[in-house]
Amino acid sequence: MKSSKNILWFNELSIQHVPEVGGKSASLGEMYCNLKSAGVKVPNGFAVTASAYCLFLDANDLRPAIQKILDKLANRKLSLQGAGKKIRNLILQGSFPEDMKNEILQAYQQLNNEYTQKSVDVAVRSSATAEYLPQASFAGQHESYLNVRGPESLLEHCKRCMASLFTDRAITYREINGFDHMKVALSVTVQKMVRSDKAGSGVIFTIDTESGFEKAVVINAVWGLGESIVQGISTPDEYKVFKPFLSNAKLKPIIRKSPGDKEICIVYAGKKDKKKKLVIEKPASKKKRSRFVLNDDEIIQLGHWANSIEKHYQKPMDIEWAKDGKSGELFIIQARPETVHSQKDNANFRQYHLESTGKEIIHGLAIGEGISIAKAQIIRSVKDMGKFVPGSILVTVTTDPDWLPRMKKAAGIITDHGGRTSHAAIISRELGVPAIVGCKNATSIIKKDETITLSCVEGEKGKVYQGTARYTVEDVDIEKLPKCKTRIFMNIASPEAAFRWWRLPADGIGLARMEFIIAQNIKIHPLALSRFKALKNKKLKSEIEQLTGAFKDKRDFFIDNLAFGIAGIAASQYPKPVILRTSDFKTNEYANLIGGSGFEPHEENPMIGFRGASRYYSEDYRDGFALECMAIRKVREEMGFDNISVMIPFCRTLEEADLVLAEMEKHGLNRGKNGLEIYVMCEIPANVILAEQFAERFDGFSIGSNDLTQLTLGIDRDSDKLTYLFDERNDAVKSLILEVIAKAHKSKKHVGICGQAPSDYPEFARFLVESGIDSISLNPDKVIAVRQQISEFEKVKAES
Repeated sequence: MKSSKNILWFNELSIQHVPEVGGKSASLGEMYCNLKSAGVKVPNGFAVTASAYCLFLDANDLRPAIQKILDKLANRKLSLQGAGKKIRNLILQGSFPEDMKNEILQAYQQLNNEYTQKSVDVAVRSSATAEYLPQASFAGQHESYLNVRGPESLLEHCKRCMASLFTDRAITYREINGFDHMKVALSVTVQKMVRSDKAGSGVIFTIDTESGFEKAVVINAVWGLGESIVQGISTPDEYKVFKPFLSNAKLKPIIRKSPGDKEICIVYAGKKDKKKKLVIEKPASKKKRSRFVLNDDEIIQLGHWANSIEKHYQKPMDIEWAKDGKSGELFIIQARPETVHSQKDNANFRQYHLESTGKEIIHGLAIGEGISIAKAQIIRSVKDMGKFVPGSILVTVTTDPDWLPRMKKAAGIITDHGGRTSHAAIISRELGVPAIVGCKNATSIIKKDETITLSCVEGEKGKVYQGTARYTVEDVDIEKLPKCKTRIFMNIASPEAAFRWWRLPADGIGLARMEFIIAQNIKIHPLALSRFKALKNKKLKSEIEQLTGAFKDKRDFFIDNLAFGIAGIAASQYPKPVILRTSDFKTNEYANLIGGSGFEPHEENPMIGFRGASRYYSEDYRDGFALECMAIRKVREEMGFDNISVMIPFCRTLEEADLVLAEMEKHGLNRGKNGLEIYVMCEIPANVILAEQFAERFDGFSIGSNDLTQLTLGIDRDSDKLTYLFDERNDAVKSLILEVIAKAHKSKKHVGICGQAPSDYPEFARFLVESGIDSISLNPDKVIAVRQQISEFEKVKAES
């Protein structure tokens, strides 16, 4: 490609050219030149240089006039809106010098020739020379224009990009970040469009955007052009890929596939569009909304590319991708450094402890981590931003870059629409303001001037509570925590919780509760899926159809979603061990699942009824257990998480143990095969009495102190009348624990505990250490405190 002083093509650029062409163009050139060998496809294009911008200002004698306006703004003789509008008008009224105009048009003609089009469709994007610094992304501060066609339109939109250096939001952003307005120049990126209006597009982060987990690639996807994600008008699909396994071609390490509403598409405007728009918004079809934008192979492909881009830049990245609906090809159309988690000090861990809250009002996706308590301000339109009271919680439909001046003054942000890569999410992270996005109807439910608590400390789900919550905050230096001989595990209920706590100094997960994944991510009784065709209730079948979307075989809905949930938990700790307990719902809890009432018996005392192991080989649940086994096998063999062990709950007899193990073997889960370990819960006195015989069948024990206490003392732990008697510290319970530890060690088997007691009672944790238990699994929020206590206990034990 032929270049000039005002034009540089992607094949001439590298990241070293940021001062000349800005971060966007420099990064595209860097990838275009260096990542072809990794298969990364970047549409070609060129940059109108920062030198050209400066020459444009000088040719039109604009510098003195712009500086004069900026001085008036600084001296408060002009408003932000007034100053920005005056400067933009000056630039828009200017003319390109003739040689610069010809160079831009010649470059455009070369692009026409390359793509064999008369007037090739291009994206015209602003690329500021202070962009892509680690501490500031400049994302969304300047204008971009899509589907620009023809010489005159190209010149006009290049000028509009230059003028956008002085939008209200860009001026504000530079002031926040300490940039001199006159020292920031602007290059214009001109790039061949990908016809994602006929397919889909989205955003990729090479780090988990909420937890900072470094081993995940997070991909968002919508139908049409990706601007709908940033604008927050369309809630995207979300996929997660486990980076360490991408190098193994035999594995498919997709650990999450969460469908978004994808309600709005942005597509090319037709030639007959009366308003002469370049692109338009339109509702997505019902069929499209029910489907995933990307298939598994495409998700893996983007995962590979994201990994390659991150390795090349040697830092976490924020990437934009697009799929061409005509050719079916995937492309990378932008990449910049991630600017939030990559700047954090991972040695310090902040713990929030919610002590009491008011009634939950609404929930959505939690962005960032923190709690904000303030009055709510309902602002539905950018036109009403002047009414916003600084220090309030901003509640709105969605945000775009024009909202920035108010967002930086907000104590928290809540939006009806948007996903994790919407404008509101990106800016709130950068500002360090907690936000909840995608609440659907927050602007209708939350009342103006109502005091609310915005909580982003309870996992993936952000919650809004009435009134003022009570909470405490604790900062811990993880690197200074003491070591323990006793292994410290965590009890985890969901992948969202696992990602939240991944940096805790734990040795793995001692209890991953499968039933929580089923209740939260699947919601449907497994037999209602495995026997779907036989269901006679039309209303129920319709409800299941709506939830399962494009899954023709309803069993696959259960298997896939359970597998994704398990994989997320396993990924958070890999390669540390994760002990997964198979489903341990009671019959009344199973009955509460969609379609469950038709498959579950009524029991007077479900706590000691048809639960745990007894279900797995029974004709009344065997089909459901088969789905559980298939999901586990998928996680271990197809995804690669061989750190997963399986634990069987409530196994009453040795004969029952044999039946369950035989049932698992039918579905390829053979103990010892591919390193599979199978544990048994020790929660029934029979497990203790026959511990040595159970040890012949299983690889270890995990003491469930809640049920063991219940069955030792003869107390229904759900009984309000007997709560004063229920105590795991009872001598009878402790005697059984001592006995099973001794028998397990005699059989050379691991024994741990995953009950509540060591999280609540320091003296009980001390008893366990003194008894020689191998591991203690704790609630995550107790890991740091109990670890410190156990270290002290171990010192005393060693000295005595």
